[in-house]
Amino acid sequence: MKQTISLLALGAALAGPAAAETLSVVGSWSSLPLNQQYETPFWTETLPGAVDGLEVEFTTHNQMNLGLGDIYPLLGQGVYDVAMTVADYAVADAPELEGLDVPLVALTADEARGMVEAAKPMVSDIYRDRFNAEVLAIAPYPPQVVFCNHEIASLDDMVGLKVRASGRMTAKLLEALGAEGVNVSFSEVPGALQNGVVDCAVTGAGSGYSAGWWEVSTHLLPLPLGGWDSVVTAMNLDKWNSLDAATQEAISASIKADFEDPAWASAQTALVDDIACLTGNGDCPAGEARDMVLVEASDADFEKARTILTSEVLPEWAERAGGDWAQRWNDSVGAVVGVTIE
Repeated sequence: MKQTISLLALGAALAGPAAAETLSVVGSWSSLPLNQQYETPFWTETLPGAVDGLEVEFTTHNQMNLGLGDIYPLLGQGVYDVAMTVADYAVADAPELEGLDVPLVALTADEARGMVEAAKPMVSDIYRDRFNAEVLAIAPYPPQVVFCNHEIASLDDMVGLKVRASGRMTAKLLEALGAEGVNVSFSEVPGALQNGVVDCAVTGAGSGYSAGWWEVSTHLLPLPLGGWDSVVTAMNLDKWNSLDAATQEAISASIKADFEDPAWASAQTALVDDIACLTGNGDCPAGEARDMVLVEASDADFEKARTILTSEVLPEWAERAGGDWAQRWNDSVGAVVGVTIE
């Protein structure tokens, strides 16, 4: 028996240290700045360097041709360990998640981060209960603005137009404003704008610039009708619970300091730069400036949209979400942004 134990111990010693912990990670849209500037370097370089024995296999959901509504359910099933994408892609399975990114209540990056931080406890509960996942971070795309291949001078000019929304709450808002919400995936928008399937589409200014929406649209309305399109990074809960406390702490600390904080820090200046890149009004650090017509949103436009949001859209969401979600939202996000769902 002693000889057998000794041989087993020797075999283990010859095998060297325990195998490294490997995470399979699925990032968001590979063509967009959030992935290129923050997600990819964080997961492929920064985190493996910060956590001893950690290896990462990294790809993106569009490179895997995943259905957008499948990303988090597959995460919960353990098909991969970590996933990140726009929270609005998951609202069909979790309508209460729409309360994370409400249009027109946060007009600066600081306000948006305050809104997100207030919502995090709710979001964490939703991901644990709906997707068997642990929320690690919430990062922004820049504010979701309006690209139109149609002449507009104000919000009133969008009445009757077909508009691709960036999320369900945005679609409800657009419909309440008199536009027709049309469901078109991000990658299909350029063709839809060019062929008249939609007249306008909502996305981040930087995303639209990177994806070439300026080639098929003429007017830019920088009113944040689509909120900030929050991107949630989450880990399969079984995988998270399998990690020791030190590894969990190291991952949490690094993802906040090296991914989440830098992404938020760049969000506000990114909007200014992206508008300059799209319209030629100012310097464009990303490349060649384009010549879209900048439509300045008036105070009347903002007040009209905000009134419809608070009187119609948010109460409709509260009813659809059910339970105590309206009260939880009032006590957290609503308290930060100064809005109460009646």
